[in-house]
Amino acid sequence: MEHQFEPLQNDLILRTAWGQKVERPPMWVMRQAGRYLPEYHEAKGKNDFFECCRSPEIASTLTLQPIERFAGLVDAAIIFSDILVIPQAMGMTVEMVDKKGPHFPEPLESPEDGQYERVLNKKVDVAAELD
Repeated sequence: MEHQFEPLQNDLILRTAWGQKVERPPMWVMRQAGRYLPEYHEAKGKNDFFECCRSPEIASTLTLQPIERFAGLVDAAIIFSDILVIPQAMGMTVEMVDKKGPHFPEPLESPEDGQYERVLNKKVDVAAELD
């Protein structure tokens, strides 16, 4: 199955990654930097942070917001997600506490923790977790 993609409008970051000489350094914005923007809150709606990470529609909208807001100034988008979806997929509870950040009610601190064996032996179906 071969995919046909539209020609790239901006390949500056790719050429930089390939070690090619480029006309200027590429520019991108960390997605977290947009949490203060009204369009972020509009797209997020009543969804919590991790629901936004798991929704392809919301995550893609949030990913593209800096490119749309700073049209012509931003060369790449960082996909809206979070590294904490990994412990969630492993069965750990991670809560995003408003104005504080991530919180593990049962942190994994040592092999003696009750959930250690369960997390260590968990078989994760990545496709199901990402669905």
